[in-house]
Amino acid sequence: MTSLTTATGPTGSGVPVVNEVAGVPGGIGEPARTARADALDAWLRRIFPARPGVALVAVGGLGRRQCAPYGDLDLVLLHAGVAGIDELAASLWYPIWDAGLRLDHSVRTVAEALSVAQDDVKVALGLLDARHVAGDPALTGQLARTATDHWRRTAIRQLPGLREITAARWEAHGELAFLLEGDLKEAAGGLRDVGILRAIATAGVTDALRPAVHAAHRRLLDTRDALHQQVGRRVDRLLAQERDGVAALLGLRQPQLGTPVGAASDSSAADGRAPVRDDDAPPPVAEGDMLLRLVAGDARTVSHALDDAWRAADRLRSGRHRAAPGRPVRRPVARDVVEQDGELVLARTAIGARPDPSLSLRIAAAAATTRLPIARATCEWLAAYCPPLPAPWPPAARAALITLLGAGSGLVPAWETCDRYGLIDGWLPEWTRLRSLPQHNPVHRFTLDRHLVQTAYEASRHTREVERPDLLLLGAFLHDIGKGLPGDHSTVGAPLAEAIATRIGLPPAEATLIGTLVRLHLLLPDVATRRDLSDPKTIAGVAERVGDTGTLELLHALVQADAAATGPAAWSGWKGRLVAELVARARTTLDTGVVPAPPAPDPALVAGPLPVVHLGEDRVAVAAADRRGLLATVAGCLALHRLEVISADAATVDGRALVECRVQPRYGLAPDPIALGADLRRAVAGDVSVIQRLRGRALAARSRGAAPRVVWHREAATDAVLLELRAADAAGLLYRVTCALDEAGAQVRAARISTLGGDVVDAFYLVGGAPSDEHRARVEAAVLAAV
Repeated sequence: MTSLTTATGPTGSGVPVVNEVAGVPGGIGEPARTARADALDAWLRRIFPARPGVALVAVGGLGRRQCAPYGDLDLVLLHAGVAGIDELAASLWYPIWDAGLRLDHSVRTVAEALSVAQDDVKVALGLLDARHVAGDPALTGQLARTATDHWRRTAIRQLPGLREITAARWEAHGELAFLLEGDLKEAAGGLRDVGILRAIATAGVTDALRPAVHAAHRRLLDTRDALHQQVGRRVDRLLAQERDGVAALLGLRQPQLGTPVGAASDSSAADGRAPVRDDDAPPPVAEGDMLLRLVAGDARTVSHALDDAWRAADRLRSGRHRAAPGRPVRRPVARDVVEQDGELVLARTAIGARPDPSLSLRIAAAAATTRLPIARATCEWLAAYCPPLPAPWPPAARAALITLLGAGSGLVPAWETCDRYGLIDGWLPEWTRLRSLPQHNPVHRFTLDRHLVQTAYEASRHTREVERPDLLLLGAFLHDIGKGLPGDHSTVGAPLAEAIATRIGLPPAEATLIGTLVRLHLLLPDVATRRDLSDPKTIAGVAERVGDTGTLELLHALVQADAAATGPAAWSGWKGRLVAELVARARTTLDTGVVPAPPAPDPALVAGPLPVVHLGEDRVAVAAADRRGLLATVAGCLALHRLEVISADAATVDGRALVECRVQPRYGLAPDPIALGADLRRAVAGDVSVIQRLRGRALAARSRGAAPRVVWHREAATDAVLLELRAADAAGLLYRVTCALDEAGAQVRAARISTLGGDVVDAFYLVGGAPSDEHRARVEAAVLAAV
């Protein structure tokens, strides 16, 4: 557990500091947090320079007695206008700094503190946690009472400003429930939002701190305690590499079959949790993944409670107009759906008769398209009384689902509301397995459930580009349905998606097309970034697998939506151009039955004196006298100037060796073009000094990580055999590998570089037929040795 011990600070005096004794379970949990607060209180009282008219007030975590192992101290030195307060403050702050504690401090009178709170809503919220530590308790009591009274009187006017600040924070940090590496404090649904709920409850706007919120709050605090203990310093972002250790410190174990992963122990449908049936229980997951699901569930509870609190504040502040005393205004917005007090509720006629099974989907679609929330009571009624959907679905339900998926920015909040009350599980039983499922690819930012919904949202931006927008939306929503199951998720997911499409009521041909979209949703980016697009066999192979232009345009739109939903590392301008080029060439093949001819070499490279060096924004082209190793030399020069090669093509035309590379800066800063051009000209001319610099840099930058692997593809190219290298990324890797290939007697016609997080999948087109076993072994050994 955390304790106070004595150490020598920078000043040489013995002062207490907070030390973490690793591995003791007492350091995590509410008793440990209370013990830390008691110990800090006692120490601060000992070093406090007692003086009349002065008080030491704790706010923040110490004020709430929720001290994290490596948390900050938030202190206010309160005084009644006494002289020499600056010297007194210095005599208190310096021992704290000498102890190595992080300190956020201020020195104010009661009037000054209240004045700042009037102008800064964050300060106003902080004063609600004010707690007396040492000195004059009357001063602390005056501040706490006055600050609370002022907040209660002015909260309804200050909440809009607080909401704007909160929205900006959410925009910066995202939603904790859906992030694979979320900030436990600042992200939406995190600890900071619990403080806002506490402030809203203090103002009497609504009872925001329900039992489920208290339970979620305690678990989030426990998780942060464990994270601090695991890392050994203050950190609030739960990174993937820390999850297993944090889960072990929390003592997480796989729940019994039928227990919903991530459910609060005191939750209910009214508090945002639907019961989970034994037959819907998720498959066993690792403890670190289970921790992520628990955090997601608790963040959802906090977010839902805050959504309810904001709406209650809106109603209280606006005092919506009534048609007559006691009668709310009701405005029809869709069949069986009306707006009342800014929320969607069911029409009276829909409640009286036997409900339509499509009713919950139709009100969800109405919420998404109108951007209005569904009333809590309506969600509870739907969860309790709306009958299950038949198989196949009626047309009204299918149309409502497509409307919901295509609603744009209204989709995510409407979907999350329905998921909160268990309605999604009634539509799609598969959703239980997908909810809060972690993804272990570093380019992903969201859990699987949010990624699927986000992809549908992104696909709604492309519906005008395809002939069947409904199939695009459904394919986007189901494209990763196979994740979390054994095997390749595209192959495993295709029959699952096809079965769902059939259950939804799509005709057999359209259900089959949905399965095709899921099976081929990675085809275009994989081929575009790993294969030579000038090779007719590449284009013919894609055209054969896709089959028709309608499927091709659906896949192109799906690729863009999937990348946008994945994260910024999943897409770039060069990747978009490569995919677009592949689509254009494949479309021509499908339309005409003829594979387009490869593009002609750049005329500027095949004329004029040698060497020729052309530098563009993302392109480097070199022509030199024909010789072996030119590609390796160019790749080495580019690595020397911190440029990553995305693709490379080599050719020989009329005795000239031509090399064209697509590049991007490794660290975001473009190199000096004059220096790069000079080094390229000298290197391709055989300047020994440049070659020595290349070799020295390459030897110093060996890749690390898991063992590299070589995969051969004999039938992937028209006039070459394809060698695919899978290895950890490192500067100069392409130079080393191309040198090794050259020394082993293999001639590289083209190379495609694909970086996936910290790994690369590099494809090299080696001129000639299939090598003999002996030659192949020699080439493979040389490549692996170079890595």
